[in-house]
Amino acid sequence: MDEGLADASTGGHGEQHLRRGYGERYDYGEHHNHDIHDDQILPGKTHSLWLDTTPDTNFPVQEKDIEVDTVIVGGGIVGITCAVFLKEAGQTVALVEMRKIIKGATGHTTAKITSMQGLKYQKLLKAFPLKQARIYAEANQAAIEKIADLVNQKYIDCDFMRTSSYTYTELQKNLNAIKNEEEAANRLGLPVAFTKDIPLPFDIKGAIRLDNQAQFHPRKYLLALANEIPGDGSYIFENTRAFKVEDGDPCVVTTAKGEIKAKNIILATAFPFYDTGLFAAKLYPHYAYAIGMYIESSVPKGIYYSEDDIHHSLRNQPTRDGLLLIVGGGYHKTGQGGDTLKQYKAIEEYARDRFNLELINSYWSTEDYDTPDEAPYIGKAPKSKHVYMAAGFGGWGMTNGTIAAMVIADEILDRQNPWSTFFNPSRHEPATYGRKFLIEGINIAEQYTKGLFLRPEKANPSKLSNGEGAIVKADGKKIAAYRDDKGKLYTVSSICTHLGCPVNWNNAEQTWDCTCHGSRFNINGEVIHGPATGDLPEEKAY
Repeated sequence: MDEGLADASTGGHGEQHLRRGYGERYDYGEHHNHDIHDDQILPGKTHSLWLDTTPDTNFPVQEKDIEVDTVIVGGGIVGITCAVFLKEAGQTVALVEMRKIIKGATGHTTAKITSMQGLKYQKLLKAFPLKQARIYAEANQAAIEKIADLVNQKYIDCDFMRTSSYTYTELQKNLNAIKNEEEAANRLGLPVAFTKDIPLPFDIKGAIRLDNQAQFHPRKYLLALANEIPGDGSYIFENTRAFKVEDGDPCVVTTAKGEIKAKNIILATAFPFYDTGLFAAKLYPHYAYAIGMYIESSVPKGIYYSEDDIHHSLRNQPTRDGLLLIVGGGYHKTGQGGDTLKQYKAIEEYARDRFNLELINSYWSTEDYDTPDEAPYIGKAPKSKHVYMAAGFGGWGMTNGTIAAMVIADEILDRQNPWSTFFNPSRHEPATYGRKFLIEGINIAEQYTKGLFLRPEKANPSKLSNGEGAIVKADGKKIAAYRDDKGKLYTVSSICTHLGCPVNWNNAEQTWDCTCHGSRFNINGEVIHGPATGDLPEEKAY
């Protein structure tokens, strides 16, 4: 479900903001005020640049039962793009979003539109034959052109820009991996070239370059597309949570407001909460962070991704106050990042070591899912007749999300698509996945065990300081407790409502994050990111 931070006011990096030093924190789904401490948080606004520089949406809540050709659950790049494709083909569609559209992963991306994706291609060649792996490269290149075509045909003002993409290393030990990626990408048809000269103000050992890639402002792009959806029997419903999916003739999506009947259902929710393919064992949630900053020197052009021990990404973005540098990093499993505030601090240190940092404008985080074989799951859900899904983009959602919309629209409209078989969610059985599947399975088992046997972090809720969240012991059991800066205590279950894994406190975002499958909940226990569809029950702290 594409839901993220709540509404944010537009602001630049002027003198007033610089004097204030710190922005307001926003809770998921509601404004939650608390004091900001200099030793806890970076200066800047605690929401994404994309949300900060676009207006909020105000689509209606579903008020009655309706019937359409296709119902889409999730209002990110997959759901919105696919809805536009289907409506243009003559279908009626209803897009349902739990909170507000384009505020989840899509609203918190770094928005790199590129087929160059770290060391993706040498990994694909280990998982697939050459001919199949080539499809991934081909599809990603086609997705770039599809986005460019939509921008041009619909006159979308979204800062779309063609640029070069680089994967680089600063470490000698990783140079062979970079050269191997050059060879793999060339075998798959991408005109990648090795270089030691890239437009960054620090030394590297080597890089590969791919030209004619792109970048844009994802919310400006998708807001323009979203405005084409309502009308003529089609709808966008916000603040409408989907609870249940029934595959049949017709299909039915049950929401908090009623039923939507349709010939087809699309789950554009990052993780399919209607799980017919054991995806709980085949989708691995990860978290990453980004900081938007102004630097005193010129901002480099291009898209950059580091393949060193701690991955970092770089790209620029024009703003009303000049060219901004977006620095990403801090990759870890969701719910397993420890002190998440330190992730932002580490990115800041990385940037300060390499650029003349002038001002931090904003910072934000995002979540996505990896798959065992490095390719997304796109198409008809396993064992389903009319339910389609898209998941496992591995952090490369702009191209893969567009691919998903193209593939699923073609399948629903009974059109041939040359990529469908490769991305088919039923393409493998778990036993064929090998080492990564085993490692992730062990990790999930460890999280379950920790939930059962690890001691609480605090003896009881009274030990919590203001602004602190932790797993505590109350009335003989472990609960998730948070005390806000005014001393008010919030206590909810410490067990995720999806499949019973424990949750951990995310101190940077002030959320409870499932350590197994990536569900996230706010301080009141309300689900803000699936696959969970139910809230964490309130627990009494005696």
